[in-house]
Parts: sequence; C-alpha cells; structure tokens
Amino acid sequence: MFIPKNKLYTIIIGVYLIIISCKTSRQDSSPNVLIILADDLGWSQLSCYGSDFYDTPNIDKLAQTGIKFTNAYSSASICSPTRAAIMTGKYPARIGLTDFIPGNSPKNKPLLTPDNWQRFLPLDEITIAEKIKSSGYATGFFGKWHLSQEKQPPKSLLHNPNMQGFSESFVTYKPSKNLIQQWQAENKDFHNVDTITKRALDFLNQYQKSPFFLFLSHNTIHDPLIENEKSINKYRNKDGSEKNQNNPIIGAMIKTLDKSVGQIVKKLESLKSLDNTIIIFYSDNGGKHAHASQKPFRKGKGWLYEGGIRVPLIISWPKKIKKAFNSDIMISSIDLMPTILKVTNFDLKNKNEFDGIDISPIFTNQTIDINRDELFWHYPHYHNGSGMKPASAMRWKNYKLIEWHESTLLNKEGQIELYNLEADPGEKINLSEQEPVIALQMRTKLKDWIKEIDAKMPTINYKLSKYK
Repeated sequence: MFIPKNKLYTIIIGVYLIIISCKTSRQDSSPNVLIILADDLGWSQLSCYGSDFYDTPNIDKLAQTGIKFTNAYSSASICSPTRAAIMTGKYPARIGLTDFIPGNSPKNKPLLTPDNWQRFLPLDEITIAEKIKSSGYATGFFGKWHLSQEKQPPKSLLHNPNMQGFSESFVTYKPSKNLIQQWQAENKDFHNVDTITKRALDFLNQYQKSPFFLFLSHNTIHDPLIENEKSINKYRNKDGSEKNQNNPIIGAMIKTLDKSVGQIVKKLESLKSLDNTIIIFYSDNGGKHAHASQKPFRKGKGWLYEGGIRVPLIISWPKKIKKAFNSDIMISSIDLMPTILKVTNFDLKNKNEFDGIDISPIFTNQTIDINRDELFWHYPHYHNGSGMKPASAMRWKNYKLIEWHESTLLNKEGQIELYNLEADPGEKINLSEQEPVIALQMRTKLKDWIKEIDAKMPTINYKLSKYK
C-alpha cells in the first residue's frame, strides 16, 4: 500500500508523540519510592529535630524540601515488629510478631510471655514489595532484614527479602563483638553503611529507566558502638559532648549515615530522578537510653514511653511536596504501605486490608484533615536490655495511656499510667487519678483493640513459689 510522504511523516510524528505521551504518563503516574531506615535512631538525634550536637546536613536537606513529622511513631519499641508493620501495613500484634527475633522468654518473672508469638514474617503475608512489584516496579532491599527465623544462613534463607517480593537483595549484619578491636584497627565498614550505599548506587544505575522501590535498611546506629577514631575524636572535642543526650561515638556513626544519604540524593539528581522520587527517612524505634538520653522524652528503646516509640520521620517528594513544612499528625509504621500504594496508583478500596491509613493527601494540602486520633502498641514480653515489662499502650488525641500487665493480672496498684503529651511530653505527671473518666475510656478502648486483633497475652507464672 502506497502512503504519500507527507502522510507518512504525519504518521511517524503521531506514533512518536504517542510513545512520548505514554512514557511521560508512565513517569508521572509511577513515582519512585526510596525508604531509608535507620536503626535505633532517636527522635532528637538529628539537627533538624533540635540537636545542636549531631551533624546531619544531608538529612536536614530532606526536611528543608519536604515534610518533617513531629508526631511520628514506630509500631513497636524494638526492631522486628516495626519492620513487619512497614512491610504489611498491619499492627505487629495482629500478625503476632511482637518481639525482636528471636526474642527471649525468661522463666523467673511474675508473668509468662506467650510461647506462640510469631518468630518470622510469614510468607503468606503480602508485603509492600510484592504488591508494588506486580505493577512493574523494580524492587531492591539492602541491609538489615531481621524478619527471618534466624538472622543468618542457612535457616534465614527461607524468609529472606527475596522470598517477600524483592528482586534484588543483600542482607547485612551488625559487627560481632569479638571482631571490634580488629575492625577498629583496620578501619573497616563497621556497620555496612558503605556496603549498603554501594549496592544502592548500583541499583539506581541499573534501574534508572524504570520505576523502582528501593529499601535501604541500615544497621547503624545500633550497638556495638563503633566508628572511625578520627571522626569520634571530633565529637569528643565538640561543645556539649559531656551532656547525657550526646554521645561522641553515636555522633560519628550518624555522620557516616548522613554522608550515605547525601550520596544517594546526589545520584538521584545526576540521574534526573530526584524530582519524582518519594524519599522516606525513618527509624525503627527510639534510641537506646543506656547510650544516650532521649531528651526531651522518657526512657528509650524497648520502652513504651515516648523515648522508645517517638521517632524521626521525613518525607520528601519535590514533584508533589512543593513547600517544606512540619506536620503534627499522628503517623506510624503501619501507614507507610497504604500511603505508598496510593501514590503509586493502587486501588485501596479494601480498607480492611491494612491497619494503617493513607496520609498522602497532606503532600499537596498540608491543611487537610487526616482522620486519625488513635494509635496502639502491644508488648507482652520482658525486654532484658532496657528493663521494660509486659505492657500495652494507646495514644488518643493528646493523651497517652500505658497498662502494665503484671499489675493488672496480679491485681496490684499501678495498673495504668496516663499522660497529656501536649503539656507533658516527658511523661512525668501521671494523670490516671486526676482524669479518671479519660483513663477509663482509654483503657476500655485499649481492651477492645486487644480483643479485636486477637493479641497474644502474658499469663501468671504459677510455677513461682509465691503464686502457687
């Protein structure tokens, strides 16, 4: 069939425009997603969250171009449950994964912790990676996983990231304590920050022409505390190093983490991908109180006080978040999955699929009302590292209630604590007797929630002689 030259040109141009249009539409509708998860990083251990000791210029830039959340929480005060919540959008207690893996179950305590809690992320749980991969995203996970039955091979292999939707993955581990002196002498990649970063840069190069979901899960600043001596000395000689909330080794570790963030952002800029990449910087739980005070909050990792669960969260997306601002909405680990799926054009009609909510409307309208005034936590274990005892907690508006299961089950005093976090963020004034109506309402809500999700509960240890 003969086609006149002018019409042929028209057809070619038309096809070209269609291809360009489809490509542009694809890019517009398929933002890249990058999660950077720090380990044991406290709410106040970034300069953009008020620290005048820790240096975090690259992380601060994310806050200067995005949203800094002041009421962000981890779904647990320890790592594995929070990571499960990020992956599934569900409360850890609903899954039954309520302690760090493998956990510990001391037998000489007043309560027996549940024996049948979930010690790995079940393969039948649909993860965010599996969902987003099904729509054509390249998926990568590099770093600490902590959701397998065992941390290292061979037992870890059955439940590692590649079994949960990640096409590219590399799992790292914290340094062994007996290798610290050797590593210090050789100035090695102490907490795998360089390794994770290199893997991420290679991934970005490989998948620069397709939408991607990349999860960087750092081991730092988890103990053992170790870093380059030269960098540590800079912080030892810095004003404020004597304060309880400041730790020179942590300062050096955070500096290395911040450098990695800068390298990743620079790579995205060079690939012209930064504008349409959602960057989420987050922590899996609060900082360890034994290493540094979590001022202005009480206690730290392991505890259900604010120091253990209030964490830094920054979301940057230049294409949609046009002006930086702070948000005081309550947000938790369970919200990341529905939010990411919404902005990557998944249908969220089945609201019962997640415990979390989609908070993406504030990306383009910071004044919009997000219908959220409750969050819950459940920890039916003893945490040897911090001294935390079995408890559950909830936040309702500005109030926070903690129920201590030892006191409740043994019918002792001090069963609940109630705080007004707006007036008392350090949780110093227990209002349970001054505000009995609010305390009763919240305790009832918490009890109903525990029943609704079928949370596993501790029981009285009748083997102890005093309870026989």
